[in-house]
Formats: sequence, C-alpha cells, structure tokens
Amino acid sequence: AADAVGDSSPRLGTNNHQDEKPSHKKLCFRLAKEHDIPEDLNKVLENKLMETVSGLYYINMSVVEMTCSGDADEEGIVSKSVSSHSDLIPGVYEGGLKIWECTFDLIDYFSEAEIQFTNKTVLDLGCGAGLLGIVALKGRAEKVHFQDYNSTVIDKITLPNAVANCIRTGSGGDTKTSQPPSKRPKKEEHVPDVLTRCRFFSGEWSEVSRLLLSSNKPFSKYDVVLTSETIYNPDYYGALHDTLAQLLDKNGRVYLASKVHYFGVGGGIPLFEKFIEERNVFRTSIVKTIDKGLQRCIMEMAFK
Repeated sequence: AADAVGDSSPRLGTNNHQDEKPSHKKLCFRLAKEHDIPEDLNKVLENKLMETVSGLYYINMSVVEMTCSGDADEEGIVSKSVSSHSDLIPGVYEGGLKIWECTFDLIDYFSEAEIQFTNKTVLDLGCGAGLLGIVALKGRAEKVHFQDYNSTVIDKITLPNAVANCIRTGSGGDTKTSQPPSKRPKKEEHVPDVLTRCRFFSGEWSEVSRLLLSSNKPFSKYDVVLTSETIYNPDYYGALHDTLAQLLDKNGRVYLASKVHYFGVGGGIPLFEKFIEERNVFRTSIVKTIDKGLQRCIMEMAFK
C-alpha cells in the first residue's frame, strides 16, 4: 500500500506515495470464483511483454495497465486506480497490479532458510503477480493455489505469469537464467503437467475459503501459506486470521512478509502480532528483519 509500489522494474518498486487511510464503512466484498486454465496457452500470452527477475518470468505491469481497458477490465480497476492516483481502493482494488518489494524479501528468505516445497500443498494468498507461488511450483510443490481479490489480476497477470514459467520450465524444476528476457515464450500445444498442479481463485478471503471448503472438488488443507504485504489494513485482520485458521493444515506454516508499519494506512507487524496474540490460535515469530529503507520483516506462523 503505502511506500512500496512496483513498476516495470520490480526490485526498484518503491516510492513515497501514501494512500489516505481507508474509511471504516462496510465494504462490498467480492464473491469468490475459480478461474479455469485456458486450453490455448498461446492466447494467454498473446501481446504480452515478458521480463525476468530472480529467474522468474513476469508480465510487464505497465503494458498491462496501458492495454487493459474496456471489456478486458470488467472490474474497472485499472481506470479507477489511474484516475484516483491510488494503489489501493478498499473493497474495489487491493494492489494486485503492482509487485510489492516484500515479495522479494520472502523469495530471498526461501533460499537463505532452505525452505522446502517438495510435495507440499501451497497457497499464494493475495498473490498479485503470483511470484511466490511460482517459486513454490518450481520447488516441486505438489499443488499451488493462487488467490487475489480481483479477477482482472488473476486473468491478466497471475495466470499468464504461471503459464510463462511453466512453459519455460516444463518439468517444474528450478532454472536460473542470465539471458535477456524473451518477449514471448515458445509456443506450447498442450497444458504442461506442471500447470495442472495449479488452481486460480479471485474474491475476498472468507469467500474463497467458503468456496474451497464447500466445493465438490477434492480439497486438502495447505502445508504452506505464502503472503506478502497483506496486513496493511487492520480492517482485514479478522478475515485474514480466520482464513488462515480454516485453510492451514494443523502442522502447516505461514510465511508472511510485511513492512513494520504502513504510513497512512495504519497496519503493520506490531499491530498484527497483537491481533494474533489476542486470538490465541497461532504462535508467531519474526524470522528475518530487513533494515534497508523502511524496516521490513518476515513472520512465521503456526498453530499453537
């Protein structure tokens, strides 16, 4: 939200913009839905400008914002974000068009702490570009589910990013590249096996939980939940806490990356820790602190 907005160069994705604190009026939360993976993967990547960061392919966000209009943006989040000069419009748009800097803190931590995803069931909660889930997928996770508040983000950003990375690394193995990014991955005539391990959801957290738990499709709780910069607004803490409590396996782990404080929005690590402590369901620990610029932290959560 405040102080960390991605651009076409994700590692440089910070600025001094501060959003006004959202009003506490009741918000109209979006219902959940699952997004199918299109059979024609070439169409998913059509007219997409691909770049790379940390060995991952991702769509240039600026191009998406310029080209996503009219019927391609049914929610109108691009035009509303641009016209209001805001990266957050509570209950309308929750920041998924940007890659936030804490995402890279968490990716770095996976490597440093040697976090293993092999055969794990993983949820990328508030996924945006989906880079965290893609890292888990490349780490041979058994299943990876992606969730974002906005359906436009899933269709235009998350899903294409997953497709691009699966086409490039069809086995799901980790590959690093120093080569210049290709504007379009090679053509693919079928859905790679690794992509069949993914599911994509949009909607508010509690609605997605309800959809998953009531679905006729088999569902097993998540071994790992990954989430970055999702605790900026204290109004959402209850929904986030309950979603984690409902969807995390009893032996599972949550890895949450956040700024210590979000100026102008009100949330942050100390406030969220206090909220979690009062609920007395999870134990938390700060496993890494980053002091560059605004202080940022990575928190690990597990059931008590």
